[in-house]
Amino acid sequence: MERRTFLRAGLLPFMASSFLRPAASPAKPLPEGREFFYRPEDAWAADFIPLYTDGRFELFYLHDWRDGAGHGEGVPWYRISTTDFVHFTEHGQMLARGTAAEQDLYVFTGSAIRAEGRFHIFYTGHNYHLAEQGKPAQGIMHATSDDLTHWQKHPSETFFAPADRYEKDDWRDAFVFFDPSSARYFMLVAARNKNGIPRRRGLTACCSSTDLTHWTVEEPLYDPGLYFTHECPDLFQWGDWWYLVFSEFTDKVRTRYRMSRSWKGPWLIPEHDDFDGHAFYAAKTAADGHRRFLFGWNPTRDGSKDTGGWQWGGNLVVHELWQQPGGELGVRMPASVFDAFSTGGPASFATGAGSWKADGSDVTLKGRGSYAVASAGTLPSPCLITATLTPPSAGQGDFGLWFYGDMAFDQAYYIRFEPSRGRMVFDKWPRERSEVPQMAELERVLPFPPGDSMHIRCIIDGTLGVMYVNDTVAMNFRAYDFSRRGWGFFAGDADVRITDVEVRVRP
Repeated sequence: MERRTFLRAGLLPFMASSFLRPAASPAKPLPEGREFFYRPEDAWAADFIPLYTDGRFELFYLHDWRDGAGHGEGVPWYRISTTDFVHFTEHGQMLARGTAAEQDLYVFTGSAIRAEGRFHIFYTGHNYHLAEQGKPAQGIMHATSDDLTHWQKHPSETFFAPADRYEKDDWRDAFVFFDPSSARYFMLVAARNKNGIPRRRGLTACCSSTDLTHWTVEEPLYDPGLYFTHECPDLFQWGDWWYLVFSEFTDKVRTRYRMSRSWKGPWLIPEHDDFDGHAFYAAKTAADGHRRFLFGWNPTRDGSKDTGGWQWGGNLVVHELWQQPGGELGVRMPASVFDAFSTGGPASFATGAGSWKADGSDVTLKGRGSYAVASAGTLPSPCLITATLTPPSAGQGDFGLWFYGDMAFDQAYYIRFEPSRGRMVFDKWPRERSEVPQMAELERVLPFPPGDSMHIRCIIDGTLGVMYVNDTVAMNFRAYDFSRRGWGFFAGDADVRITDVEVRVRP
């Protein structure tokens, strides 16, 4: 993904043009006490590039200090490794930034593979200074390594978008894979057509090679004319299905996917084609031979305020993918993440308002025609909340989880389930604008089969959180402005029973 995407939207501060090249640091385990969702100390992470090898997930990522005056202009690649998405080892810088005169001042997204007896990275070299000189702002670049740590760049192999077909400044996010049937390597690239509706020229371009050095531009893999661009493409096979993953910021800012019986298409759009909401972006996948995971980031907000614009980069969030009977993909919390919260147990409800009744870790809210709320006391952080919610019928009012609220039940954040609208949303009260029905852009489609219960798992870690429902739908969120520690459940014009409520923390 390209940083200027968010610059275009005015969501990043100006970066100074001074240049510093930091030295690589030795590998080190992450100390205890850091945020549960990974980000580098005194910096932020964007666009994770996963590679599973030798029993570990090696996660390259774009490292951003957001400090042009102190760290200089440009973005390098760093690397962390993990086996469980809970404990991480930091390996430091892998690909350094180039100078203001070189193509890769910004080392943007690509892919990492093990092939031909070595490790290869194909990455985006971005430099807007070159664009100001009439040269391409972006090119696909190559680096190799024998040990994953020491990388040799090959700038002479850089290649650019073909000028007769594609826009020269959008040629990025290379994804490389081997096709045994043709004995060739293929590369997917986020590109833009030179013609068409300006904000809908995005496509997934395709190149081929027999030696990972010389590349031929082929016909596009996917060119629907829907989005500005298809950032961070990813491709994998699962059983009889192929899946194409990409991220777009034209419509709702989403990581989306398509399905096909062949990696060459044609591509089908599933009914629910996104994995998460606005606060989860640029996700790419990797598998360990048994399970496949989706690696994205939850963005911070400008000024650390709920009303701040979404920023580029933030914290790593990992979903586990699973394949539904029809081939569609669901997302759930990885088991290792769930198991990390191993202390705690059943919640208890001591106070409330309206018609509510507690029975151990269960609570019944009678809010039909009114409002009912119950408090489970003080919320620890980070924590994992689990529960089962059973409304008496579909289409009735709304209900859900509240947190970071006061004990007068007049201020809080809400994850609200709305059966009549078939969705869940992230909300707060009081809002900055009362006419806006929820916090902008944080909503997820959520089917409510009549009479069915909903099983939730929600991690809250400081300002960041992620909700999973029925091991199928996920929603990341940010919550900055409220800091009181009350939490519980609510129902507005609805009756709901909440059972088996637990709150768990890390030991």
